[in-house]
Amino acid sequence: MHDSLQPLSDSLAGIDLTGHPPLEQWHPVYEGEIDIVIKADGTWLHEGRGFQRTRLVQLFASILWFENGQHYLKTPAEKMQITVEDAAFFIPTLTVLAAGTAQQQLVFTSSYGDRVLAGVDHPLWVEEAEATGEPRPYLGMRYGMRAKLSRSVFYQLAELATLSVGAAAASDSTSNDDVPTAETAGDALNKECWVVHSAGQAFVLGEAE
Repeated sequence: MHDSLQPLSDSLAGIDLTGHPPLEQWHPVYEGEIDIVIKADGTWLHEGRGFQRTRLVQLFASILWFENGQHYLKTPAEKMQITVEDAAFFIPTLTVLAAGTAQQQLVFTSSYGDRVLAGVDHPLWVEEAEATGEPRPYLGMRYGMRAKLSRSVFYQLAELATLSVGAAAASDSTSNDDVPTAETAGDALNKECWVVHSAGQAFVLGEAE
């Protein structure tokens, strides 16, 4: 472990990595910055060097916090700003429950072990890369953060997609400037789109050509 990370790690010794602590109840006095970068591919760097221990990444991921457009590591004693190139979470795994039925559920597992059900509180949406126009799919996570879906997960979603006109979709309004708010079927589209369903919600992957 990098020596400068040892005090932060020690302060989190009691955290259960099966979940995440109640960060919203913590009000640290000290605020600062730490040279930690989450790369676009989900890799964590400290002072330019990759983390060598998966458990340390999981530990720090459990205290990720998002506020006023910035990402932090938050403990009861301090809130340290970090750099996130694209998304704080990365999704390599999708499990489909009750596939093809009205009860279909899309359960995503992050590289940190978080399991998230896509739905009204965790919307799916797709943006386009400005330089290439390629689709960039995301999932809403806790505290207004976002997760980037892997290419294989996006292909899996594409295989589940159906054509629909007037489908519900994530609106243009945002929560914490990072995650669109999932809306119900009242937000109709006048276009034919590819959509996927989860937990009673419909999410647009893209317009039909």
